[in-house]
Amino acid sequence: MKTLKNSLLPAIALLLVAFTQSGCKKLFGLERQKDYEYIKKTLDPHIGISARQFLENRSQPTGLPDDTVFKYMKQGLEYAEIDLAEYEKADRTFLFLHNDGVRVLPTKTTAGVTTTTSNIPTAGLWFDFPIVTGINPTTGQPITRPATKWSDYPKQDVKNYFLYLIGQGRHNFDNLNANNKTIKSILPAGATLSTSTMLGYANAGKGFDENGNFYLRILNNSDLAPIVHNNRTNARSAGYIATNGIVHVFGASVAPSLPSL
Repeated sequence: MKTLKNSLLPAIALLLVAFTQSGCKKLFGLERQKDYEYIKKTLDPHIGISARQFLENRSQPTGLPDDTVFKYMKQGLEYAEIDLAEYEKADRTFLFLHNDGVRVLPTKTTAGVTTTTSNIPTAGLWFDFPIVTGINPTTGQPITRPATKWSDYPKQDVKNYFLYLIGQGRHNFDNLNANNKTIKSILPAGATLSTSTMLGYANAGKGFDENGNFYLRILNNSDLAPIVHNNRTNARSAGYIATNGIVHVFGASVAPSLPSL
């Protein structure tokens, strides 16, 4: 075996030299790999429509498969009776909620088919900020249950919440960095949330930031890093440039204030 191995080495070396130093374009009938110049490209973030059109186009069936990723956000806006003209106004930053940012339902997969096993959420806003059903007399802590529909929340709370998700000015990768940037929402200063849900227990029981501010930053100053809201929630996708502003999409619950406040 040792003799056979040693006898092959000169032939292999000669073959490699002939291939690399000659003008051969083929080896064993295969084309030689050509040099390729890598050019970094970024998908065009311009969506060519207003934030309102983006929301409406992707909140109702539009074809196969149905594209309804903002269905539950739009239902919340309708419940709160918010005029969608707010999503047509210029120079704003809109925080959109993907369906997963509102509710994630438990599922099981059998024979390759996935079905929902309950209408009780296991993640998303309705789970992370549940409905308060009472106060534990021993601990003084709220007793809660997950919400299963927007109407479980007071209408004014839902309205204030969505107003909080619209920021004044255009805030995107080009003017954000790794430090939190204070952004004034269109929610009036001093607006509150009721304590009928855990939304009202945020910010040491004050609910929203007192000035209606929220905070955005880029996770690590990389153009591939997510945008982070209130030091808590990473954007699912970000940087959509609508004709009237910027849209960032969140696939997890978005809190009404910084966790540390």
